[in-house]
Amino acid sequence: MASLMQTAGFPLLYLPLLFFPSFNKQSPSSSNNITHYVVYFSLGCLLAIDNFMYTVGVKPLSISTYSLLCASQLVFNAVFSVVINCEKLGILTLNSIIFITVSASMVAIHPDSSETKRDEKNPVRKNEHTIGFISTVGASAGYALLLSLTQFSFDKILKKDRFSVVFEMQIYTSLVSSFVCLLGLFLSLEFMDLKSEMEKFDEGKVIYVVSLIGIALAWQICTVGVVGLIYLVSSLFSNVVSMLSLPFVPVVGVLLYEEKMDAIKVLAMLFTLWGFASYIYQQYLDDKKSKKKESQEIEDSESEV
Repeated sequence: MASLMQTAGFPLLYLPLLFFPSFNKQSPSSSNNITHYVVYFSLGCLLAIDNFMYTVGVKPLSISTYSLLCASQLVFNAVFSVVINCEKLGILTLNSIIFITVSASMVAIHPDSSETKRDEKNPVRKNEHTIGFISTVGASAGYALLLSLTQFSFDKILKKDRFSVVFEMQIYTSLVSSFVCLLGLFLSLEFMDLKSEMEKFDEGKVIYVVSLIGIALAWQICTVGVVGLIYLVSSLFSNVVSMLSLPFVPVVGVLLYEEKMDAIKVLAMLFTLWGFASYIYQQYLDDKKSKKKESQEIEDSESEV
């Protein structure tokens, strides 16, 4: 159910498409349509698997540990960006990758006092904790791959010059992902427990339903932003921007979930912030260099004239 809610809100994306009249224009040929459907189906299946792995990972881990482990997706994204999207990595970008990797590793090997406290009420076996760690890191790698493949699809396959393609990508991949999650929900017989789960929810049935609706809405807003940045800039830039809030998640865990903030988590947060700052500065230098090169080319062309 948690995995399903990450994509089930996609019908709402048809509303913004009313502001993009070009959506129904420039219809591709049937052969291109088949290729597009293959892209949407493949990315949708990968999205469903990735959402499920993230959901499995968050259960045995504290919210702060989980969020810092998710920082590893930036490392995977950098690798996939070089291999799939042929991007060049500067020194500061590599510095960013190293610091974020160290940050995630520190949290991974450090015993979490918040988890210890939580385990007194809801015991988590050691193998469950290991599965949670592996699932989270694996999901981070899968998500990074998904972002890079999405950029590749925009650049090499879809090749559309209108922003509505972002909504198309999100709608069709979410449709496939939702179908896969629904299939899993029924094949696993988990749907039989939904009624009791709703009844046992501490805040009541109404809040349970409202929570699901809120989750679905929030994920759609988030994902459109992520996919939109991939379309406009790159998958690596989109990943960095989407993860800027990550260092503050442990603070939210302290405020809302009574988790403890120890020295290792603080140091990991600082490392993550430094990694983000390094990447942003590298982007600034690259952009400055690109503009200088463009201006130089314009001056050369004018002098030739």
